[in-house]
Amino acid sequence: MRILVIDDDPDVVAFVSAALQREGHAIDSAATGQDALWLAGEAPYDAIVLDINIPSPDGVEVCARLRAQQNWTPILLLTGRSDVSDRVRGLDAGADDYLVKPFAVAELRARLRALVRRGAPARPALLRAGDVVVDPAAKRVERSGKEVHLTAREYTLLEMLVRNADTVVTRDDIVGKLWDFAADVSPNVVDVTVRRLREKIDRPFGAESIATVRGTGYVFRSRC
Repeated sequence: MRILVIDDDPDVVAFVSAALQREGHAIDSAATGQDALWLAGEAPYDAIVLDINIPSPDGVEVCARLRAQQNWTPILLLTGRSDVSDRVRGLDAGADDYLVKPFAVAELRARLRALVRRGAPARPALLRAGDVVVDPAAKRVERSGKEVHLTAREYTLLEMLVRNADTVVTRDDIVGKLWDFAADVSPNVVDVTVRRLREKIDRPFGAESIATVRGTGYVFRSRC
C-alpha cells in the first residue's frame, strides 16, 4: 500500500513511517496542511494518516477540503486524549476513524488494515431539483452554478426539502430532523429557519422555490 503520513512532529513521522515500512508499505510524508493537500492531489494513496494539529490548514480542514475535491481516500486521524471536540469535527469533516496519541504500533496497523479493507466510502449521489444541486458528501450547495453557503441547520433543511422535491414536508418532520427530542421547538422557530434559508437559496436568484403549504409544512418546487 501507499500511505501518506501527515504530522509536523518529525519523531512521530519517523516512528509511524518505520512501523508501516516494516510491513512493506510505501510512505510519503508532509508536515503542513498545504503540503498534504498538494501531495494528496498529485498521487493516489490507499490511506492517509493525518494529525489534527498541523500547521494551517489543520487536519480538520484538510479532511473537509479533500472530501470537497471528491477525494475519498480513507483517512485515519491522530489526536490527543483531550481533543474530543476536534475528533468530532474531524469525523464530521469526512475522516473515517481516529487514533488517540500515544498509540501502539499494532493498533495503528490494525486500524489501517480495517480502513483499507473497507475501501473508499461510496460517494452519495448529487441531489438535484431544478438548478439547485446538493452534494451530501461535501455538504455543499450550488444554485445556477454558484456556491451557496449555509449553516448546518439550513443545509439539513435544504437537503431534506430537495430529497423530497415537489412533495410536502410537514413541520413535524422538519422538527424531528433538525432538533433533538428534548428540544422545545415553537412553530415560529421553524418559520425563522425557513425564512433564513429562503434569503440565501431563493431571493438572490429571483426564485420562489420554497413554498409554504398552509397548516401543513413546506415544499421545494423543482419548477418555479
